[in-house]
Amino acid sequence: MMTATRRTFLKQAGGGLGMLGLADLLHLQAQEKKPHHTPKAKSIIWLYMYGAPSGMDTFDYKPELQKRDGERLPNPPEVLFGNPGPLMKSPFQFKQYGQTGRWVSELFPHLAQQVDQLTFLKGCTADSNNHAPACLQMNTGITRVGHPSAGAWVTYGLGSANQNLPGYIVMYDHRSVPVAGPPNWGSGFLPARYQGVTFRPSDTPLLYSQRLPEVSENRQRAQLDLLRDLNQHHLQSQSAESAAELEARIASYELAFRMQMEAPQVVDLSKETAATRELYGMDSDKTKPFGSQLLIARRLVEQGVRFIQIYSGGTRLNWDAHQDLEKNHRQLCEETDKPIAGLLTDLRKRGLLESTLVIWGAEFGRMPMSQDGNGRDHNPHGFLTWMCGGGTRPGVSHGETDDFGHRAIAGKTTVPDFHATLLHLLGLDHLRLTYRHQGRDMRLTDVSGKVIREVLA
Repeated sequence: MMTATRRTFLKQAGGGLGMLGLADLLHLQAQEKKPHHTPKAKSIIWLYMYGAPSGMDTFDYKPELQKRDGERLPNPPEVLFGNPGPLMKSPFQFKQYGQTGRWVSELFPHLAQQVDQLTFLKGCTADSNNHAPACLQMNTGITRVGHPSAGAWVTYGLGSANQNLPGYIVMYDHRSVPVAGPPNWGSGFLPARYQGVTFRPSDTPLLYSQRLPEVSENRQRAQLDLLRDLNQHHLQSQSAESAAELEARIASYELAFRMQMEAPQVVDLSKETAATRELYGMDSDKTKPFGSQLLIARRLVEQGVRFIQIYSGGTRLNWDAHQDLEKNHRQLCEETDKPIAGLLTDLRKRGLLESTLVIWGAEFGRMPMSQDGNGRDHNPHGFLTWMCGGGTRPGVSHGETDDFGHRAIAGKTTVPDFHATLLHLLGLDHLRLTYRHQGRDMRLTDVSGKVIREVLA
């Protein structure tokens, strides 16, 4: 009877907080912890271009590919869908920009003006050419479900600098979620409090977080106090494992109560100046959705949130251009170019870029051959990622692919290398950031990974 009564109480009490605690199971944040070494970055904003942009059509110009357009390779590589077509040149114009003379596609006119500030990894590789396992690897280090995401590892290792907000926040595309969904930002075998919390750019950034109109703050406080006392009494009869989960649940109600006050303020963009809103592209219907999320990300960084991940592309529309690459990339680049450039500019003006690592990339790249005449298939053998701020060396380009943009031939960067580097910038040693699970000390980089020191400032 006691269990049934408590379950009913949890569903009805707290004016919505009970459902938040049951649905999202504990987003309790640990106290801020000491890093392994002096960090260069305090926060990460990871811009995840789900579906995978094409390197040779964005930032990795390939003159040989342009020259040999229409030729067939003697030994075409294995592709995911059907037979590969001939080599396909980029349909976009490229120009060199900045003192570094980096080539940038016409798709990114705003980012092109800041190319000297970017740090490129042009020899990235992954282990899968299928979206779901590749996304899981890029996010968790492993191609299968069940392992903690990078954001979960970071909040586990460093805790939170703001006890009124989650340390790890995710905002997915306004149209739909990416493939594999929540496991991309889950906590795996780490305690549930380290998983990512999804935020929405609206007046209710957290589902079920608003008090019911008939519940006053004092009444809700009294309900939470009673709930805490009931849980504490129940705690005495639990096993060690169950007790740990229940203790986290007790604290989750307190965090949710505090978030009711702070989270709506963070997403209230009406307080931003017209100039700032325009900087992020909020004056255009095309750029407003992504721009709003990036502006919220900047505000979250100011509040001490440790890890923020924002997705461009979901299951309804994404960068997976198997057909009509030109139309696909033009639309998505137009949606994201100005907001990203605005974010970098804003962070720099506010003195936040030095302590904020901004990442742009996806789960893999695309093939240099055509598919269905005007598209490109998946390519995990060589693709690019760029970073900015947070202790990276501006203007550096590390690694390269072959003349066609197919395979990494120098400066090869594996997913564990990438993860080891971002952890290092946050002051964490990927070899020491471990968690005992099923008799083994697990880590984000599993059994490999090295810090890419060539890109460190």
